[in-house]
Amino acid sequence: MAKQDKILVAWDFSPKAQNALEHALQLAEINKAIVELVHIIEDKEQYSEACIKMDKTIENTMIEFSRKIQYVVKDGSVFSTLGEYAVEQEAILVLMGTHGIKGMQKLTGSWALKVIASSKVPFIVVQGPPRHNHYSNIVFPVDFRKESKQKLKWVGYLAENFKLLVNVLVPNTNDAIHAKNIKNNLEFAKKYLESKNIEFEIHESKAKGSFVKQTLDFSKYIDADLIIIVITKDIGLNDYMFGADEQKLIANNEEIPVMCIQPRTDLSIYERFF
Repeated sequence: MAKQDKILVAWDFSPKAQNALEHALQLAEINKAIVELVHIIEDKEQYSEACIKMDKTIENTMIEFSRKIQYVVKDGSVFSTLGEYAVEQEAILVLMGTHGIKGMQKLTGSWALKVIASSKVPFIVVQGPPRHNHYSNIVFPVDFRKESKQKLKWVGYLAENFKLLVNVLVPNTNDAIHAKNIKNNLEFAKKYLESKNIEFEIHESKAKGSFVKQTLDFSKYIDADLIIIVITKDIGLNDYMFGADEQKLIANNEEIPVMCIQPRTDLSIYERFF
């Protein structure tokens, strides 16, 4: 019997976490995946109280969505425990709600990006509830990095049961070396999407400025359901302090969900749906 896929939701009882749960329930319909809330506590003495609150959350979810979900309470650091548990459980995705970057977070870096960077499992970061009944209008930015190809596997996964339109966005760049690599990645993406019979359109950005701005402007224009990105490998302190590109994307003012994929070479645990 095939192992049932699991989707985790970072849970802190906030409205943003509730939004993440709604996205997770929507995604779980793809293959009837298990949805599990993960609540992180800093002190083991908080465990009993946390379980009581989680039991109530499960009860309310059953009433509102008529869907059984499960939960786990883990003690540890939010910056590492969630990612470690996701790997341990061989989860396919983690959903997390965020308020974006506000106040002191502009100085200390994005809380969400720190959590994502510690995980080998992809995250979908959301700010608002699902825009539509399912993800259908996806933005696939093509950049110059070879790791960008890993995003295609997740497009294929979503396309298995969702009718997708993949909007392949090609940046406006004057860098000759980057342009060559972007062209190669674009050709690779076209061949993959065609081989999977996934509907797609290619859009060449006419806007100027950073590719982050180009991506967000385009995503807003088409009312995108999701942006798929590969995060920078080995994000450092300076990125948290001064704003990695991913940080600007996941905190976008349009509240468009962003799927963040950590570049990796070992994809063996995902072979069952790749």
